[in-house]
Amino acid sequence: MSALFNLSLVINAFLLLTALINAFTIIRPKKKSEEELSFSLLVPCRNEEENVVELVKYLGALDHPRYEVIFINDNSTDCTGQLLREAIKNRSTMSVIDAQPLPQGWLGKPWALSQGFSSARYEYVVTIDADVRLRSDALSAVDCVLARTKTDFLSPYPAQIALTMSERLVQPLLQWTWMTTVPLRLAMKSKRKSLAVANGQFFFIRKSSLVASGGFEAIRSSVLDDIDMARALIAAGYHGGVCDGSSIASTRMYSSFNQIRAGYGKSLAKGFGGAGGSIAIAALTFISGFIPLIGAVAGSTIATTSFILVIASRMISALSSRSLMIDALLHPISTIVFIYLLAYSNLLRGKITWKGRAV
Repeated sequence: MSALFNLSLVINAFLLLTALINAFTIIRPKKKSEEELSFSLLVPCRNEEENVVELVKYLGALDHPRYEVIFINDNSTDCTGQLLREAIKNRSTMSVIDAQPLPQGWLGKPWALSQGFSSARYEYVVTIDADVRLRSDALSAVDCVLARTKTDFLSPYPAQIALTMSERLVQPLLQWTWMTTVPLRLAMKSKRKSLAVANGQFFFIRKSSLVASGGFEAIRSSVLDDIDMARALIAAGYHGGVCDGSSIASTRMYSSFNQIRAGYGKSLAKGFGGAGGSIAIAALTFISGFIPLIGAVAGSTIATTSFILVIASRMISALSSRSLMIDALLHPISTIVFIYLLAYSNLLRGKITWKGRAV
């Protein structure tokens, strides 16, 4: 058992060091007076009737002088299309496109984005999920970052709103995962696809770079469309990555454990390369996140130190992402829930549906 305690100590020391480096070096958008670029916002909407009216209001309040919003009604079976058209009346910068029926070999989101992309006019394409809410200066703030860094793609990571206990156990792991494992500033200049990090909830891509890397057709069957898009861009010679978007964007992805299970169930197995990779990451997660608690309770100094390190890494991630720092103390439980979701994703692969479609 002592070998596991030592291994967990090494792992968690690495996680904490990486989190500290990222916390001090991550790009944080700050509004300035320059507004040099132009943006085409693509917003896929499938059965989003509860979201679209508020969504239009927020996107209509953006203060940037050069942007358009293209809503893609992705074969919704509810009133999404009708509500969108009513909501955008008298908004000249907004339009609604009805996506064609989903063709074989495509997944829904890449297909919807490809439909909207054909109408995009401006220099940067911005993909935005329907549950994301932007602060009025969000585009202006990112404009300054893009102009300064000259990156081809940039993903400002939104603040993840978590209200229920199941959300608080799972959602903070999203940012913590890449905050503790990827050197973000190095990744933005790297040619290695293994360092690709992105979040399709709020994702800026230079239009010319997107075209040159194959457009959305390059990720047409991808469950992890954001990561695979970043990899396609890097493979084509372009650069970019993640920045802290918690001050300019927020989202509540899921509101119940059933939604969390379905949402992560469709992607986790793919994200770790299937059963083999999933078993390896589950073992590492257990050694890092749960074994230290067992050792600490048993009185091991090494395990206690390891436990403190992993909790500290969670707190640094929470501070950076404007989430609840106290939820870091739930990390051992979060670890078990994550392993369950990973197993669920592998065991039910091919049987999970999302918004009425198989994924």
